Amino acid sequence: MKSQIVIGATNSGCGKTTLTMGLLRVLKRRGLLVQPFKCGPDYIDTQFHTLASGSQSVNLDTWMASEEHVREVYSRYGADSDVCVTEGVMGLFDGYDRMKGSTAEIAMLIKVPVVLVVNASSTAYSVAALLFGFKHFHPQLNVVGVVFNQVSSESHYRFLEEACREVGIVSLGYMPKNEGIRVPSRHLGLTLMVKRKMESLIEEVADMVQAYVDVDRLLEITSVSFTILPEKENLRRKPMKIAVAYDAAFNFVFRENIDGLKKQGTVSFFSPLKDKHLPIADWVYLPGGYPELFASRLQRNKQLMEEIKTYAERDGKILAECGGMMFLTQSIVTDKRKEYPMCGVLPFKSTMSQARLHLGYRSMDMQGETWKGHEFHYSELENPEALPSMAKLKNAKGKEVDTSIYRYKNVIAGYTHWYWGEKDIFKLWENNGTDIY
Repeated sequence: MKSQIVIGATNSGCGKTTLTMGLLRVLKRRGLLVQPFKCGPDYIDTQFHTLASGSQSVNLDTWMASEEHVREVYSRYGADSDVCVTEGVMGLFDGYDRMKGSTAEIAMLIKVPVVLVVNASSTAYSVAALLFGFKHFHPQLNVVGVVFNQVSSESHYRFLEEACREVGIVSLGYMPKNEGIRVPSRHLGLTLMVKRKMESLIEEVADMVQAYVDVDRLLEITSVSFTILPEKENLRRKPMKIAVAYDAAFNFVFRENIDGLKKQGTVSFFSPLKDKHLPIADWVYLPGGYPELFASRLQRNKQLMEEIKTYAERDGKILAECGGMMFLTQSIVTDKRKEYPMCGVLPFKSTMSQARLHLGYRSMDMQGETWKGHEFHYSELENPEALPSMAKLKNAKGKEVDTSIYRYKNVIAGYTHWYWGEKDIFKLWENNGTDIY
């Protein structure tokens, strides 16, 4: 038995992330080992979780991965913790196809009770009907408690408590209105300044959680049996030297991807912002992030960029995703139309000028397998037709999209962040079924 919590909400913008960060910090203050999780493919909230808890957060996604894999991942990462806290995505029942991929689906899959966050800023006793609907909409879902957000006063909260008693849901407290509680923009990057702001915010929210939320009661009503599942046997191949870019400019990663790489060999992390040399490697991973925010610093690191280009031209194997792909282009043009030269491996320019959001799940069929991932970016490629796409990509509904995946020599690059937690990512470099390693 251990406390296991899924924090859901009636809709996006209710304060799931804020409450999750505050709760994680409160539990850390108590000396508890807490393991955070995030429903869906978000690689920004997981970084907030890590800052708040001191433990690296893990994605749980039933579109990018099988249900068996999601259960095994939850078991493996949560086994040694005192408390598991999973932040949901969007509204409780919102998925890529009705309930598929939703917070509710994942909560039922891992058999964990739900604590609902409700924005009560313009309502009182009427939340009884809302809570009744969320509690009874799906009989297999266990909604045990609620935390109200944007509560104006103690008397306001009393009306909300009465509504909870009518419905049979435990009212665990509330977060008072506070206009100063604002999570920094997701598009600022986790710079040192943003990290300091986040640390201050997390501390402030944790103080509010301690003062207004009954954390002891929350832990009590969410204490359920924890299922430990056997780990799958690791993939077997010749040990490799793997280099992973990771710093303020490149940090959009899924933890399970990185841990999977560590099982395949020695992983060396390097910073394109600071390090002058590329580690000796059989395979290089350039994940997404915010290269456009650091373009000036990146273009000054000419030694590293030259080494990366030489590595690519000599048939070195590189996987570059989104921001990592931008780093390999001829240049990055910022939203202020200033151009900075990059590695020059790929025959494109990437631009933030007239940027618009591209967002959604993506899949492709290659090497006899279906590969899945997520696309999230504002930049565009100039002259994208300079290289043909090596596969057709589709969205979660199976409809073809104009997202491409490119190959130049042994460089594979595109805007999609791929999830390979239960796959062998190196198969993308196989030739006619023969392992080139």
